[in-house]
Amino acid sequence: MTVTQQQRRGRKIMMTPGELDDFLTTQRTCRVATVSAGGAPHVSTLWFAWDGASMWLYSVVRSKRWTDLRRDPRVAIVVDTGEEYDELRGAELSGTVEFVGEIPRTGELRAELDVPETLFARKNFGLEEMPHDGRHAWIRLTPEKIVSWDFRKLAGQ
Repeated sequence: MTVTQQQRRGRKIMMTPGELDDFLTTQRTCRVATVSAGGAPHVSTLWFAWDGASMWLYSVVRSKRWTDLRRDPRVAIVVDTGEEYDELRGAELSGTVEFVGEIPRTGELRAELDVPETLFARKNFGLEEMPHDGRHAWIRLTPEKIVSWDFRKLAGQ
């Protein structure tokens, strides 16, 4: 298969913006790839919230992931699902993260955290308000690049 054929196939299985938004809104778990000080990759799993434009990660501030991102804010995040080949769906979001709110988060009023905290609390805890434990803080990725796939679209080809 040539590169051109691979790219065409990639476009055929790419999620539409609406499909991608629905997927990221309903999925719960992502894998976060960072780079350690020595250049080694590090991948960890987190719950997240998607607000339609940014992915919000609620991370332990004493984690390797946090340390890596404070030193080098570049990140790649994968959200995927499916067991069988023709069920595989996912997206890779990449770019540079921002740290939002106090570190660690104690619940101080912060308007820009109202939406992500509400989305996160509802999706992951079934609560209307975000619980704060003094160990976590917010990281926002507004992706510079998104690659998506939905192998269910291959059925008709």
